Amino acid sequence: MNDPVFGDYGRLIFPVDKSISDDLELQDVGDILTWYNNVDPERTVEIANYLRDQAASGDQIFYDIYTDEEKAEDPDKENAGLFFFRGEPGAKTAIVNAGGGFAYVAAMHDSFPQALELSKKGYNAFALIYRPGADTACEDLARAIAFLHEHAQELDIDMADYSLWGGSAGARMAAWLGSYGTEAFGENEYPAPAAVVMQYTGLSDVTGDEPPTYACVGTSDGIASYRSMEDYISRIQDNGTNAEIEVFDGLRHGFGLGEGTVAEGWIDRAVSFWEQNRTVACPFFDAVASEATKNEYNTI
Repeated sequence: MNDPVFGDYGRLIFPVDKSISDDLELQDVGDILTWYNNVDPERTVEIANYLRDQAASGDQIFYDIYTDEEKAEDPDKENAGLFFFRGEPGAKTAIVNAGGGFAYVAAMHDSFPQALELSKKGYNAFALIYRPGADTACEDLARAIAFLHEHAQELDIDMADYSLWGGSAGARMAAWLGSYGTEAFGENEYPAPAAVVMQYTGLSDVTGDEPPTYACVGTSDGIASYRSMEDYISRIQDNGTNAEIEVFDGLRHGFGLGEGTVAEGWIDRAVSFWEQNRTVACPFFDAVASEATKNEYNTI
């Protein structure tokens, strides 16, 4: 957190809204991630090294989404911004939102790993660090969407048919922005995402404006009922919108990538869902996708 290579944003790599002991080791990061399970120390180390290597190479990995004037007016906005996990130049874009009960941001387990995997697949992925609270979190996500649209050329990203991802509270954010749009949270109107990918969160309101939605959850989740999520997805389907859900036997809340569990590989299927629901041609996808995924995509 204090490594000079990160400048003044190193504090945001781990939950800035939690008290973190200087003695905490990476293998024990799960101890501070309340409500989360299946935290993988090897993945934590990989991400910490990835971020440091990127920063040390001179690549900008963190972007403020608020101006200095806005941060002076509301100092809490100092703790909001985007970590950039670069894919291929000009590739499609995903915005990933960690959960944390709107009390803190569990990025190290619930957005950084997903963003890193998306970047390995060639996509440009951004992990949002937001202010706690449902309203402020959604305002920050709306600003992030606006920021990426406004700076797409200089970031060399494609925001057409972008996707919103999230786990737990972060999934609510993705779903709300997908359904209500950026205008509802104080920004100009920007296009809706091509897909929302949501993990382990219980939503009941269905507006009829939901984008195509992929969801996954475990049967032993004591926070987000898998039956509630099944009902949510079913009602989206009833409105004629493409939606899918995977339910994993025995998994508890906050399993993240689910590596080493029955959920392992869900992110590949979520990516395929996003690809199937895009409306804009993607030459990049044709160039880098695996033959298996391309064949699946081309049958849609």
